[in-house]
Amino acid sequence: MTESPGLALDVMPDSALQGPRLSGIFLVLISALVFSSAGLFVKGVESDAWAILFWRGLSAAIFTTAYVAWRGVLQREFARMGKPGIMAGVVGALATIAFIPSFKYTSIANVSLIYAAVPFAAATISWIWMREKPTAAVLVASLVAFVGVVVIVGGSLDSLNLRGDLLALWMTLGMAAYLCIYRRYPGTPAAGPAVLLSLLLVPVACVAGDPLSAPPGEIFVMCSFGLVFAVASVTMAEGARRLPAAETALISALETPLAPLWAFLLLAEMPPRYTLAGGSIILIAVFASQLYGWSKKPQGV
Repeated sequence: MTESPGLALDVMPDSALQGPRLSGIFLVLISALVFSSAGLFVKGVESDAWAILFWRGLSAAIFTTAYVAWRGVLQREFARMGKPGIMAGVVGALATIAFIPSFKYTSIANVSLIYAAVPFAAATISWIWMREKPTAAVLVASLVAFVGVVVIVGGSLDSLNLRGDLLALWMTLGMAAYLCIYRRYPGTPAAGPAVLLSLLLVPVACVAGDPLSAPPGEIFVMCSFGLVFAVASVTMAEGARRLPAAETALISALETPLAPLWAFLLLAEMPPRYTLAGGSIILIAVFASQLYGWSKKPQGV
């Protein structure tokens, strides 16, 4: 959201870099921790997915707008959106519409582990859309992750989980497309499309559901959901400014194993064998590809 300080930091000694790097690691860790709690918020209320989409979207839009106004970049964030920013907002909204209901129809573990395949879906879309050929390592990891997704979804064919798994897959493809828009149009601001994304959910949720009839206690929880996730988005953006991209991706990938852990500890939700098997395959692909990419980065980048 602001100009990256990377060029200035590159000429600083290691001792000067240590502070920003440590704060970057801390911020990305906080972001991963908060993002991993999504399923707990959704499963923690009786209200339907439309109510959650409404209150989460409204509160996230308000908080994000207040944040960029405080930073003094409100006009820049919205005025420079252009067609790519509008596209990002619409695609992100379509992905979010699948994201929230997916938790209502399948386990937190299934959603989080299917979502772990998003880097590889993004690589595929980039290849098709921008002719950005992935490396051999990414291709191999993508195939391995696809096998993991097939294992998870295949294990749900004879259960009610299938609908939720397919929604999670839709969300994963949507978020991959969202990331590719920023790859294709790197000058697109982040906050403006994020606010548009959230606001698009509000009228849709009003038409499809009755969010205003939700109990006050649950409205508070759903608004808190939007607030903490807006905070997570901010901490991720601020942390990413202080770290190499590969390191940011590696740390943020901790969200994937954390989400099923919270579900087990707080909701006693034990993932079935096919979820554990498919999820292990995906996690191996994710962490192996990130570690490989990180090891290939020149020192000091």
